Parts: sequence; C-alpha cells; structure tokens
Amino acid sequence: MRVVKDLVAASATPMVLGILAEGDNYGYAIIRRVAELSGGELEWSEGLLYPLLHRLERDGLVSSHWGVAETNRRRKYYHLTERGHDAVAEHRKQWDVVVEALRAVWPEPPTTPVVAGGQ
Repeated sequence: MRVVKDLVAASATPMVLGILAEGDNYGYAIIRRVAELSGGELEWSEGLLYPLLHRLERDGLVSSHWGVAETNRRRKYYHLTERGHDAVAEHRKQWDVVVEALRAVWPEPPTTPVVAGGQ
C-alpha cells in the first residue's frame, strides 16, 4: 500500500514531534523510526525530513546540537524545546479528533463466519 502524499504531509509534523518526545534523535534515525512505527508503510526521504526539521527549529519547537555517534561520526541531534512539548500535546488532541471522526464514518466491517469446508 502506498500512503498518499497529502496524508504523509499532514502527519509529518506530529510524527516528528512525537518521535522527538521519545528523546533526542538525528535525521537518519528519525527516518528509520517512522518506517518502524508504520510497519514499513511510510518511507520518508531526507528531502521530506530535513526541511521539516529546519522549519520546526525556526518555529522554536525543536533545537539542535552537534554530537559524535558511537561510530565517531558527527551527527546533528534534534530535541524538543518546551514549546515543542506543548505542540506535541496540541497535535495529539487534534489528531484524536480526526481519528474519532474517521472511526465514526468507517465502522468496523462485519465479520463473516468461517464455514467448514471453505464455503
């Protein structure tokens, strides 16, 4: 299944904020975490993530610092600011409303009984 571009774009900010609420992280690890959380259904590119991180930084929701990984490579780590933590809570409330509305218009499909003999 391919998730449509509009849905990926709408969920990108809350997804990144939620991942950073778990703790400081760097770009490639954020991309891997998105794939992990979505069971591999969301495949983000650097072209999607880094402009988003830069915007979140300009907006004061995220700050960054350079660090050295276990592999001795320099990496730019991102973490939530206080405003970022507030934004996580606000996005959560908004997405809860969306999810509940979708559940209301997409009721669970009825289960079909399994008949012996495959019929």
